[in-house]
Amino acid sequence: MQNFLELLLLNLYALCLIGAISIVFFSKRRKKEIEDSTYAWFLMANIAISITGLILGMAVNPDFNIPNITIIVLNKVYLISLLSWILLLTFYTFYISLNNKKNTKKWENIFFAINVVGALLILILPTKVTVEDSGVVAYGLSIMLTYSIFSICYIFQLIRMIIDHKNLKNKKYIPIYLLVLFGMIILGIVMSNPSLNYIINPVLIFIAFIMYFTIENPDVKMIEQLDMAKTQAEKANKAKTDFLSNMSHEIRTPLNAIVGFSECMLDQKDLGEETKGFAKDIVDASNNLLEIVNGILDISKIEANKMDIVPKEYNPREVFNSLCKLVKPRIGDKPIEFKYSCSEDLPGVLKGDVAKVKQIILNILTNAAKYTDEGQIEFIVNSINRMDTKTSLLYISVKDTGRGIKKENLDKLFNKFERIDEDKNTTIEGTGLGLAITKSLVEMMGGRINVVSKYGEGSTFRVYLEQEIVSMEIPESATEEIEIDYDSLKDKKILVVDDSKINLKVAENILKPYHFDIVTAISGMEALDIAKTQTFDLILMDIMMPKMNGVECLNELKQIPGFDVPVIALTADAIEGTDEKYKNAGFDDYLSKPIDRYLLNKVLHKFLK
Repeated sequence: MQNFLELLLLNLYALCLIGAISIVFFSKRRKKEIEDSTYAWFLMANIAISITGLILGMAVNPDFNIPNITIIVLNKVYLISLLSWILLLTFYTFYISLNNKKNTKKWENIFFAINVVGALLILILPTKVTVEDSGVVAYGLSIMLTYSIFSICYIFQLIRMIIDHKNLKNKKYIPIYLLVLFGMIILGIVMSNPSLNYIINPVLIFIAFIMYFTIENPDVKMIEQLDMAKTQAEKANKAKTDFLSNMSHEIRTPLNAIVGFSECMLDQKDLGEETKGFAKDIVDASNNLLEIVNGILDISKIEANKMDIVPKEYNPREVFNSLCKLVKPRIGDKPIEFKYSCSEDLPGVLKGDVAKVKQIILNILTNAAKYTDEGQIEFIVNSINRMDTKTSLLYISVKDTGRGIKKENLDKLFNKFERIDEDKNTTIEGTGLGLAITKSLVEMMGGRINVVSKYGEGSTFRVYLEQEIVSMEIPESATEEIEIDYDSLKDKKILVVDDSKINLKVAENILKPYHFDIVTAISGMEALDIAKTQTFDLILMDIMMPKMNGVECLNELKQIPGFDVPVIALTADAIEGTDEKYKNAGFDDYLSKPIDRYLLNKVLHKFLK
């Protein structure tokens, strides 16, 4: 009687536990995934095992008087459920260890077919049962078949785990570990003493219980899906950034030739005015295209969170003066008065990301020049200095008498690719990225930007940026217009290295007015051979070259005994931080394509005094 109560309570506990797990599992909304559907059938098999185990346990008590044929049928149902249980767990092991899950349906059908055939054989093969005090003991071929398939599945799972040993830290393997731990022990005990088969049920239910937390936990599943989506988004973003970087290089390379040859044409004294006008238009159109490329690159970097703040010391007056010189050509022949003023207490030297400060202000000034047809543009810089914290709050205002912005369009002003009143502004070039980039850069630097506008009368943009005060004293500015003594450069020897013959020709024509002795090399290997036999005053080195790139060539040049020639990186790679990257790689300076004459003069002035 005591054995009966123990068996009854043990099987009742197992049934209650699997019932509770099933209620929780089936009451939740689930996606149609292989793991979920497999676990659903796995639970059904566990329920069948628990119910038949409970009834077979009751057969120990003679008071229930269960017929022998019923016990045999129940035993066969129990064996079929046990067979389904181990096949489902084996399929689950196979599925989680598969790298290519495209053939999952095929393997699902194979395991299902094995299950059906095994169930039919269990029904057909003879089974003998005896009822003892310790429980129902079954014998026969159906028992041997079930235990044989159980053993084969057990070995198969071990093999799959060995094959997938690199992923064994995956928590989904926990139910398999438990089966490996308890499986063969229980199987050995039951085969040696069939009356102890009642210990199987609790172990199977325990494995199902643990499996619930490795397969169905919705929070973990959601986190995994979010992580996967994040990883895919990051990969897509990186691919986009790489594409835009390559696109920038590919566009800048022909632009270098277009701008270079056009500027050389403008330098020709015997060229007709009409032809010079065409050349100027080509340069202007190329610069517009360059602005578009730069804008797309900037917005891409911002979206990928790859835009970094790089603080440097700078002279704000010098920076703002240079911006005024840059914007005046964009005003052109329009009847516009340009006014600039800065407060007297503006610090002499500030520290901040000067490149971004220039970009922010230039974007606003360029916008004002584009959308103002007549009147004036007023550029004002004020500062509030806090000497206790060594910071200066720059208050930058750009006021124009342009077309203005409608009140309902002010919210759209800083949106990407959004152009206001596009039907009226069809003649104005742009992508609608300038102000979106400006706002992002201002916020990255911890500042604010706002706009006040009256449609038809003009707009006022205000930017607030905090910068570190280095010195209140105004330093002696370097001469803005660098004067080059061409006669003094006649004896200077320059090596230009580029894998493009057109770019070499452009460089030769740009450098022609300086009267250099110019030598060209079409590859890094050729440049290396030339540098070993000739002495140079300066080397302009392209970066992206086949076989041996510019950085590799520079490293080889430095291996030449006594080599101390300044080497300038010359590349179409113009993504932010490129200048620092190449200087850290060992280059003395950096020039981007298309070559800017002013920056070229600065480099020549610095290294060929």
